[in-house]
Amino acid sequence: MTKFPLGYVGVGLMGGPMVKRLRSLGWSVRGYDIVSERSTLSSAGDAAQGAEVVLLNLPTNDAVEDAVFGARGLIHRLQKHQLLVDFSTIPVDACRSHAQKLAAATGCRWVDAPVSGGPPAVEAGTLTVMAGGEEQDLARLAPLMRDIAGRCTRMGPLGAGLAAKMINQLIVGVGMAMLAEALGLCEKAGIDAARIPECLGGGYADSNVLKGYWPRMVERDFAPRGYVRQLLEDLEMVDAWAKGLGGRTPALQAALDAYRELKKRGDSELDTAAVAKLYLSGR
Repeated sequence: MTKFPLGYVGVGLMGGPMVKRLRSLGWSVRGYDIVSERSTLSSAGDAAQGAEVVLLNLPTNDAVEDAVFGARGLIHRLQKHQLLVDFSTIPVDACRSHAQKLAAATGCRWVDAPVSGGPPAVEAGTLTVMAGGEEQDLARLAPLMRDIAGRCTRMGPLGAGLAAKMINQLIVGVGMAMLAEALGLCEKAGIDAARIPECLGGGYADSNVLKGYWPRMVERDFAPRGYVRQLLEDLEMVDAWAKGLGGRTPALQAALDAYRELKKRGDSELDTAAVAKLYLSGR
């Protein structure tokens, strides 16, 4: 299996452990982060030097724009033979616009490859990757994806991966709000909420969201593995995307109301499981 040199921009919550994993598997990675303590490079553009593929893992579209098109961004260093892969979750239309602008300036192509699974899946190499781009580019990335993902699915042309991520965030965001509501009812009914995952295991209500988040909600463990603010931003993005399509999203609106309430309470830096605070006694 060929391991080609990589550049990496954004070595924080997700990117940091991914770079660590890649290096442990023998990949050569030049990493840059806006937080200087996380990297030895001086700019995003420096990450492209000597790389065959440059990976982005950034929290917002503004951060992506700055990393790619800023004064010391990748646009000034990327060349036609290189490939840019963006793991970030950004608006579908923004992705397509960025890719067109980058290709016009450099000839470098773009793959949107948002991920699901969080830091634990990064460390285990079991991320779910939803990809959009040219078939030949996904074929080129296959050795990389085998080392970081349990599943990588090409959903179609550029932007299709992000469209799939919108669906993912809709299901996850609404699902967490529903779990919180159900947990509140468990407490009011006086049943042992901690046994619900065991009780429902293997049935239609079973899911990775139930297994991963219910125990945290029961224990009031809201230490951040992901952030309320980040999920709220994603759900706002899903809402705008859905409105652009003319879709009906009443369940999404309820989840948005819940996460907006958390933000008003000052809980933006807590884990997304903190939505349970809206329903639990002694919160």
